[in-house]
Amino acid sequence: MHREHIRATPLWRCRGACYDTVLIDTEDSADSINGMDVAQVLCFFPFPFLGNMFPCALVHWYKCIGSQPDNITGVWMVHPSFEDDGSRKLSVIRLDSVFDAVHLLPMFNNSNPIHPALNFKNSLDAFKGYYVNKFADHHSFEILS
Repeated sequence: MHREHIRATPLWRCRGACYDTVLIDTEDSADSINGMDVAQVLCFFPFPFLGNMFPCALVHWYKCIGSQPDNITGVWMVHPSFEDDGSRKLSVIRLDSVFDAVHLLPMFNNSNPIHPALNFKNSLDAFKGYYVNKFADHHSFEILS
């Protein structure tokens, strides 16, 4: 893979916000997916420090559900991470820690119907958990298996 587009924009194709999800290399083996964590990119920005510019991103973290992939589906599961006061768990990261884009699939609840207002703009806020789709492409399958 030579290049991949990761979007973090409040208006994409005149339809609404688009904030992509990514795998971030945290080199943490506990509570992570092969040393990587999932996050949603909210903003890209440069950070000047001592005459150097560091490309950074503001991210909302997702936390793994369990310490291994789901026994039935074979894929990792995550849920949005929040602070004790209910606000999103956010961090500023360097862009060189972003490993790859990742596709999340919602965990549907059989007892509740899907709201008609659900769309791509609000789908990452509408569910309590998500499957990390290792079948999105060959690269994802290699990383997440």
